Amino acid sequence: MSALEVAAVPLELAGWTLVTADSGETHSIAASGYNARRVECAEGARLLGVASLRDADARAAAGLPSPLDRRALHVIEENARVDGMVQALRAGDPQTVGRLLDASHASLRDLYEVSTPAVEHTVARLKAAGAAGARMVGGGFGGTILGLLPPGVVVPDAARVVRAGAGARIMERGGARA
Repeated sequence: MSALEVAAVPLELAGWTLVTADSGETHSIAASGYNARRVECAEGARLLGVASLRDADARAAAGLPSPLDRRALHVIEENARVDGMVQALRAGDPQTVGRLLDASHASLRDLYEVSTPAVEHTVARLKAAGAAGARMVGGGFGGTILGLLPPGVVVPDAARVVRAGAGARIMERGGARA
């Protein structure tokens, strides 16, 4: 599949529950370091001689100057985690989905450096409540955390269950269900 292709991936959680929790920290993409991260990624790609970091190699990225090395490594590894997430969802493996959420969050925190104390506190609260995995979503520097709760785990008071929105439909392999 090329970089711009999309494919439907099943989200059949078999009793597991996706939740979101607000970190309580508001953020503004324009005022945060989001734009700086985009510039750093573009510079890393330029130095590696690739049009996009999706075409880069982790070993080559490790040779970039700091912090470009960490930014590029996050993107390269995150792309691999997306592929792993697709495989885990197709296999109906929520345990792996949880581990990938955790790994993604750790990379966002440690390599991409877009977390905050409020975000880390919210992730820790979801994990302490029994989440198999949790990660920030959006542009970072505050905002919302996505968590995956195993069957039988009570949704924490500060969390909200993720539900399909109006107009959502169940997709079958090969197209929409009638």
